[in-house]
Amino acid sequence: MGNGNISNDAPEPAWGRHRRSIRLKGYDYTCAGAYFITICAENRTCLFGDIDSETMRLNDVGRMIQEIWDAIPLHYPGVDVDAFVVMPNHIHGIIILDGGQPQGVARPFSVGDMVQRFKSLTTKRYSDRVHAGEWPPFPGRLWQRNYYELIIRDERALNAIREYIYRNPARWAEDAENDLRQRDGQTDATVDRDAVPYPTTFRTP
Repeated sequence: MGNGNISNDAPEPAWGRHRRSIRLKGYDYTCAGAYFITICAENRTCLFGDIDSETMRLNDVGRMIQEIWDAIPLHYPGVDVDAFVVMPNHIHGIIILDGGQPQGVARPFSVGDMVQRFKSLTTKRYSDRVHAGEWPPFPGRLWQRNYYELIIRDERALNAIREYIYRNPARWAEDAENDLRQRDGQTDATVDRDAVPYPTTFRTP
C-alpha cells in the first residue's frame, strides 16, 4: 500500500494521544481486515535509536526490529504489513489479515499471534547479540507484556492512522511514551471520548 503525502496540519487521532481502552469482547481477531498496533519497550526504555531534527535515527536494534517487521509477509501466509515506524521506545504498525486458512496451519493467524511472534523474534535476535557481547542487556524483558490495538473500520480511518504513524517522529516531544515528557508532567490526563471514532483495545497476550 502506498504511503501517500503527509500533511502537518492533520489532527492527531485521539487514540494516539491516549491509548487506553477496554477489551473488545466477542470480536474474532482472526477476521480479515487491518489492525493498528502499538507495542512499547519494557519500562519505556529507549533502546531503538534517537529522534534528531524530528527524524527517527535507528540504531542497530531499531534496524533489526524494522527488518523483522518487513519480513512478516514472507514467513506468515495470509498476513501483510502496511505503515510502520520504530520510535525510541515503542513501535506503531498496521497488520493486515486476509482471513484465509494457511496451508499446514491449524487455524488462521490472529493479531495476537502476530504480535507474539514479532516480540519473540525480536527478543531472540536481541538476546543473541547480548550474549555475543555486542549489545547492552535490556531490563528484564525487551517488550511490555501488553500491547494496544485498534480495528481499522474503513478507508478514512486507515489513512488517518497511516498519517499518524508517519508523523510520529516529528511529534516525539508530545508523545505519551516519551519518558522525558512524563517526568515533566506534560502527559495528557484526559480523553475526549467523543473524538475516538473506533474502540481501541488494550490487550494482554
